[in-house]
Amino acid sequence: MTASHTARQLARAELTRAIKEAATRRLAETGAAALSLRAVARDLGLASSALYRYFPSRDALLTALIVDAFNALGAAAESAAAVPADPGARWLAACRAVRQWALVHPHEFALVYGSPVPGYRAPTDTVDPATRITRLMAGLVVEAHASGLLRPPAQPLPGPGLVVQEVLDSVGGAPAEPYADLVERSLTLWISLIGTISFELFGHLNKVVTDYSAYFDAAMIVAGEAIGLRILALPPVRQPTTSSSAGQAP
Repeated sequence: MTASHTARQLARAELTRAIKEAATRRLAETGAAALSLRAVARDLGLASSALYRYFPSRDALLTALIVDAFNALGAAAESAAAVPADPGARWLAACRAVRQWALVHPHEFALVYGSPVPGYRAPTDTVDPATRITRLMAGLVVEAHASGLLRPPAQPLPGPGLVVQEVLDSVGGAPAEPYADLVERSLTLWISLIGTISFELFGHLNKVVTDYSAYFDAAMIVAGEAIGLRILALPPVRQPTTSSSAGQAP
């Protein structure tokens, strides 16, 4: 590889980063639905044709932002969970990390977990990054089950299984009784995590709870109890500095 080739690669990587940063600022100002390559090019002082050599369409740029957001969220959760502790404590630590990332990056969080962008259809490239958090959470539940730290449900869910077969196959099938509904119950962990963060970010907890951080921990502990995962409250964390109020109460 020649020096000139390396320099071109570095220049391309740098401009790609600048394009995505400008597009992220546009998300904060106008929202994902109004994102356009022309506006991003104008912000960077470039011709629109220059951006098309990096991102051939608005959807390609959106996909890059979505993949980056999912990977950043997944990395934050994985790093927090990589500590020597029981599965419940590691799960709560991972959830806290996702919340802290979302508070600092509310518009990126809204891009991946907010309202769908009209006309955008996510390609398969987004699937693996999008499931990093769910794979981590599923792994912690499996670990708790295998180590005997998961309590069986007091009352099994009624009726047939509610999860599609492809999902069951991806986790090795439904566990034996009394944990046959564990996969369905585990979905509540992920839904509670994303839902509780969304309520906070979009202002739905304003003048409802007295302490957002403490309420988040309480919600995660309740969700864990719903599947038999024992979660001891960790020491409180310092409230992160947000890049936008995003509907949060003072």
